[in-house]
Amino acid sequence: MILSRRIYDLDLPHRAVTVYAYLCDRADENAECFPSTLTISKDLSLGRRTVFRALKDLENNGLITRTRRRNPIGGWTSSLIRMEVDKNV
Repeated sequence: MILSRRIYDLDLPHRAVTVYAYLCDRADENAECFPSTLTISKDLSLGRRTVFRALKDLENNGLITRTRRRNPIGGWTSSLIRMEVDKNV
């Protein structure tokens, strides 16, 4: 998925830009992915709290939406992350 240029106009912290690039790299043809915060944390060598803050930054700026998911036995699993695609790219 192509990185939205809008990310650079929002003056977001480096953590948010890094996580956004990671999510774009993992998004499928529907602009969706579902890595856990632990996976993102390990892959980017960031603390989990830093990843949570970055996801919140991205969500607050309209770059992603997160939907909580349940596994088949009823427990929570990683959230579905949908990238808000820039139609002008």
